[in-house]
Amino acid sequence: MKRGMVGALVVTGLLLGLALTGEGAALELRIMTGPQGGSWYPLGGAIAEILKQEVPGTSASVLPGAGIINIQGVETGQTEIGFGNSVSTADAIAGREPFKAQAKNVRQLATLYMQYFQIVVLDDAGIKSVADLKGKSIAVQPRGNTGEQMTRELLQVYGLSYKDMAKVSHVSYNDAVALMKDGHAQAFTLITTVPAASILDLASSRKIRMLSLSDDKFKELQKINSGYARREISKGIYPGVDYDVRQFGTYTHLMIRADLPEDLVYGITKALARNADSLGAVVKDVKGLTVKEMAFDVGVPYHPGALKFYKEAGALR
Repeated sequence: MKRGMVGALVVTGLLLGLALTGEGAALELRIMTGPQGGSWYPLGGAIAEILKQEVPGTSASVLPGAGIINIQGVETGQTEIGFGNSVSTADAIAGREPFKAQAKNVRQLATLYMQYFQIVVLDDAGIKSVADLKGKSIAVQPRGNTGEQMTRELLQVYGLSYKDMAKVSHVSYNDAVALMKDGHAQAFTLITTVPAASILDLASSRKIRMLSLSDDKFKELQKINSGYARREISKGIYPGVDYDVRQFGTYTHLMIRADLPEDLVYGITKALARNADSLGAVVKDVKGLTVKEMAFDVGVPYHPGALKFYKEAGALR
């Protein structure tokens, strides 16, 4: 190879390195996760460690967030990677409510697992169905959380809204449990894995019930968002809940900025695939995650770097 060509390649490499790392510093990969008490926050920490060890020239940090807020973070470049719920991200790509415009900078990185929407109520509150929430005090997540959006849409198919509640507290999982324990809220809604640590905490001091969603109401819910999937929580998972609970859910996935270099995203995807077992040690729902499952299409366009890895791995054609 001629000296001039070598020199050009070296200069090109240096410029690319400076563009990525900011004059020699490691490229910061910010990861927006979820509220403390949920599964996203610790899982984000595990992913950050993998990226720091497996992707040369990078560092990683974890930020709190929520499904809808994280989409906005990725779209505007406030974060490089974000946890998302597939139903919300698909809404953002299409420019549907609650989003005001189509997301242009959001791409699919990896699908991780299914999350379950759950409604837990105090056993002595006389709440047997969602319709019975009328006039009660409920705890939901702050706006910007997919679980909060799901709560509003679920109430809608029952002809209810927040105005029909005695009180609505927009709080974290941990604060919701505290309100329930003290009797200041009679119901708590959330979207997370099963069993949810927050519900187990509540059940350790209060007798609880879990609410199911009927088939006809689920069909109405799908008319609002076709991305919702039927899920069942088996009896015995939560103390005192000796019956199957029929609810709905959505996939948890990782989204990434479209404007990140293909080679970088390829390396990130490969690192996650090689270390999927360690993620399963943090959140059991990720246990046994395969490359094919990571490549599952949730209706969000793939980043070219992720797509390249999945095709090379034989997970996609």
